[in-house]
Order: sequence, then structure tokens, then C-alpha cells
Amino acid sequence: MCRSIKTLRPPYAEQVTSTDIRAAALQYVRKVSGFQRPAAHNAEVFEHAVDAIERATTELLASLQVRGAR
Repeated sequence: MCRSIKTLRPPYAEQVTSTDIRAAALQYVRKVSGFQRPAAHNAEVFEHAVDAIERATTELLASLQVRGAR
């Protein structure tokens, strides 16, 4: 969907930081909403969405079991 979002799980990424996860969440919300920067009246809901995607991504990456991983 969004080519600038990188795969964040091993073996594609060995060390993923919270900054990487936040950047991916922001790119996703930008793509889905169609806004690079939301207007002031949408800023709060935009940030809430980024926060929710960031939490979900963190949980997903922590829970994935990658076969053949060391």
C-alpha cells in the first residue's frame, strides 16, 4: 500500500527502534487519510490514529513468531 513503509520484522530488520515504528505508523495514517499534515481541526484525531497504529505495531512485532529465527 505505501512503498515507503519498511518491513520491521526479522530477517528484514534486525534492530527496530520506537522511532522506526512511529515513522511507519505516521506513513500509514498519512496514506490512509490522504493528509501529509492535517488541518488544525483534524490534528488531534490524526495523532490519536498514529498513536493507536504505533501501539498495535509494537504489539504485533513483539508477538510474531518467525520460523527459523535464532
